[in-house]
Amino acid sequence: MPKAAHQEDIVIVGAGCNFSAISGRDKNALRWDKLGYAHLLKLASQEGAKSFVRRTPSIEYWDDEVPHEKIQDMAEYLEDFRVIPKDQLPSGVKFGVSFTTLTVNAPCHLEYLYQVLLQYGVRFLRKKISAIGDAFANPKTKVVFNCIGNAARHLTGVEDTECYPTRGQVLLARAPNVRTNMMRHGRDYETYIIPRPESNGNVILGGYMQKGNGDSATYSHETESIKKRTRALSPELSAKNFEILAAVAGLRPSRNGGARIERTTVNVNGEPRAAVHNYGTGGTGFQAGYGMAIEAVATVDDILQKWSAEPITAKI
Repeated sequence: MPKAAHQEDIVIVGAGCNFSAISGRDKNALRWDKLGYAHLLKLASQEGAKSFVRRTPSIEYWDDEVPHEKIQDMAEYLEDFRVIPKDQLPSGVKFGVSFTTLTVNAPCHLEYLYQVLLQYGVRFLRKKISAIGDAFANPKTKVVFNCIGNAARHLTGVEDTECYPTRGQVLLARAPNVRTNMMRHGRDYETYIIPRPESNGNVILGGYMQKGNGDSATYSHETESIKKRTRALSPELSAKNFEILAAVAGLRPSRNGGARIERTTVNVNGEPRAAVHNYGTGGTGFQAGYGMAIEAVATVDDILQKWSAEPITAKI
């Protein structure tokens, strides 16, 4: 097991990051997915190993009814998209697709983004706050982007009762022979195998989607269930032995009604300041995050224009 760490560090270590059809079918989710896929594709093509994003063959199965409008939308832009013939589906599966996904080495990709932002002159400060107004402690601060995740339910000045955690347990494993991203969306479970780019053959094996469960502990019976389900799903995993490196649990920041992107006003010493809320994406933050960021920045374009003669656009 890894050394003791903060909860947010544990989530990063165990994050299984890819582009998948697990997101919602609402217009916002579909739009963010499309933007996110194009962005990750660009990183994989132009930055390659430097960004820790990689094109990866992917197969996804569903045991229940499929949101056909979502699949139709994804088919319009996903590389190598194909519906798998019914006679090639595993027992119990009603529908399946294959396409080229983007897999992400989460901890290394975040370090890459951190270095990019440093080049743009971004300064980082880690500090606890008890209310959204505390983020405006510096009188020069005109805009705050609130990306606080699960804490949005309790932070004073936000207190969004629609927010809830969705627990997941995953395994970090070494399995160098795994080359394919695979997911099976069951009626009451999620099973997935996500190869981690530039990691010497590590993969993320999962998992669970337990709505409203805020327990960050890990359990041996869940580990055994993940091992059994992923071996059954992936021929690449069952063909060779693999080594379990860690079992980790994380709490996805979910929200009833979908993610929130909204500009509000915070009164700071009698002066109105802009707070842009950007949270609640659940387990799709890496694939939806870029599209969400673009829309969040657009809500304060009028303020940003005062700081620059040229339009400000999000670039990474």
